[in-house]
Amino acid sequence: MIDLLEGLNSAQQEAVKHINGPLLILAGAGTGKTKTLTTRLAYLIKEVGIEPINTLTLTFTNKSAREMERRALSMVNHVGLYRPLLCTFHKFGLILLKKYMRYLGRDSGFSIIDSEDKRKILKKIIKNDKIDLDISVATTEISKYKNSLLTPDELFRKSDLALFDNIVELYKRYQEHIIENNLVDFDDLLMLPYLILRDNIGLRRAISNRYRYIMVDEYQDTNELQFKMLKLLTSEHNNLCVVGDDDQSIYGWRGANVENILNFTKEFKGSRLIKLETNYRSTSQILQVSNELIEHNRKRIGKRLISYRGDGESVKVLHSMNETIETKRLAKEIKGLIESGVSGGEIAVLYRINALSRSLEDGFMREGLNFKLAGGVAFYERSEIKDLIAYFRVISNPDDDFSLERIINRPRRGIGDISLNRLRSLAIDRGESLFRCIASLSDDELIESIGKRAVKPLKRFHEDIELLHSSRDRADILVELFEKRVNFSAFYKKSQNGEEKVLNIDEFYGYFLEFMDGSRGTTVEDFLNEISLHTDYDTYGGETVTIMTIHASKGLEFEHVYVIGLEEDFFPLLRNSDIEEERRLGYVAMTRAKSNLTLSYVDSRFYRGQRVRMNRSRFLGEAGLIKGDKLKLTKNRSFKKGDLVKHEKFGIGRVQSSIKYGKNYKLNINFGGVRKEILSSFVQAI
Repeated sequence: MIDLLEGLNSAQQEAVKHINGPLLILAGAGTGKTKTLTTRLAYLIKEVGIEPINTLTLTFTNKSAREMERRALSMVNHVGLYRPLLCTFHKFGLILLKKYMRYLGRDSGFSIIDSEDKRKILKKIIKNDKIDLDISVATTEISKYKNSLLTPDELFRKSDLALFDNIVELYKRYQEHIIENNLVDFDDLLMLPYLILRDNIGLRRAISNRYRYIMVDEYQDTNELQFKMLKLLTSEHNNLCVVGDDDQSIYGWRGANVENILNFTKEFKGSRLIKLETNYRSTSQILQVSNELIEHNRKRIGKRLISYRGDGESVKVLHSMNETIETKRLAKEIKGLIESGVSGGEIAVLYRINALSRSLEDGFMREGLNFKLAGGVAFYERSEIKDLIAYFRVISNPDDDFSLERIINRPRRGIGDISLNRLRSLAIDRGESLFRCIASLSDDELIESIGKRAVKPLKRFHEDIELLHSSRDRADILVELFEKRVNFSAFYKKSQNGEEKVLNIDEFYGYFLEFMDGSRGTTVEDFLNEISLHTDYDTYGGETVTIMTIHASKGLEFEHVYVIGLEEDFFPLLRNSDIEEERRLGYVAMTRAKSNLTLSYVDSRFYRGQRVRMNRSRFLGEAGLIKGDKLKLTKNRSFKKGDLVKHEKFGIGRVQSSIKYGKNYKLNINFGGVRKEILSSFVQAI
């Protein structure tokens, strides 16, 4: 026992020694949650005498499951014939399905399809049934339905919207196909085991009694279906230990429900709460600003991190005129760190939205600074940007067949593969480029050679490219005309992660406009040549700096962390976003830093395709880094009639009425004669 508990602080020891009944370990960033969880598993087996076969530890990645198993078993001399089960939720679902699929009237010899297989099946159904739907949107929506336990029949009764009906019809056809062929997709690995446990009481009791001690890592990332599954699995004993941090719940956009951890003590009666607040990663200064920021959230249990390391350097705020200057200053400072002996692997630059990586990638390459883009796709390798580059190549040189083939049916024009193959053969026979071939043939010749259906869209495409080619010397007119004729942004906005793709497109336009405005006589070809220099990403050696989104950085740590884009509507991202989740992202970003943290903002940045003046992020004030502001965001306070407030867009107004709305308030505010209903989390109290 002494060996197992050695090196643990008092809170960690309490958590390890808790045996029966529900337990929530609220583990702040850098507080040793994995050490606590694995030690608890070893303690159950070695000191309490629980059979390993009666334990179940659930994680979100196979990598973390393997690491936890390694660490736990290293503390136990002998586990007997059976090992403890540590796996992901989906792996556990697969184990149950292999044993009990017959309870659904299906054969246990099913095959699992991956995401690519799923897309192929959906594409085939869309084509055969002539369903007008974007494949990415359909894939995402069907996944949401399954994780919400909604069948096609249930959905048909919910809405008569055309788009909705199209998706549900596709969902129905898809389900029929996979059941008929005894296939199981990734979402089925959660949904089907849940249905089996829900509808078979005897089996549920037997499985609950088998796994009498259940632990869950990263509980704040569980969704509604995973929560319901845990309720069934613990129905006979209630011995559930979860580890998580409500302040690091940042995956709401993919189904994670922060309410699961917030309501744990209500849902599991007799629960015990133990807070891990000693942070072993960061200095006091870094934790001070992190604590100050997150305390502005209302939907949290509440804790305050304390540094084990003690004092360090102050958190820095970097203020630049624009992103070009910002990148140069970052590159210079990072070069200085590396020259002083700091490993590039201990340095990271984080950002909220992918579009901001463009200036970093370009700027670091110009400065000769080695970097790697982690957990994402390089800016010029993103599909929407590759399409844009192909368009601009064709606009510059209409005879570029390679680029033209990429974009001739993007957005969709009704020019399919068969039509394109016929056009290609015809162009080869005539010794012409595809573009010239379309122009040189009459409508009748095109109908005879390619088919009537493709003639009109081909002619329209040719007309569009000719018009854009003739406007290529005026960058502002070209961009405006391109969007008007091609509807490029609108096409991508309807795809999966459409808002983010539109931001990338706008970033590309902004860079193009600035480049073309840089000197007289600059051409589209010059621009294309310039960006071609930034598309050759080598694999560098050990001295590479990491650049990544904040989402991708979760779980990682670096000695030196730079967070860029601390401007309103970049970070926090306000459109269609939960301000509290945005604040949690800020907290995650800050707590990645061990010794040095720099937060950067600029006065102007490309926004929706043009350079605009930016307002610095509210997070800088909330973290106590910007002094002297007259406005201070409220923490946990109420609002009443007559209060003066400020909104980022509508300015200063007076509260006319206030209604409690969950942990927020729904405010009716008079902004100079214009009344708006706004949630209290979106305003500042004066």
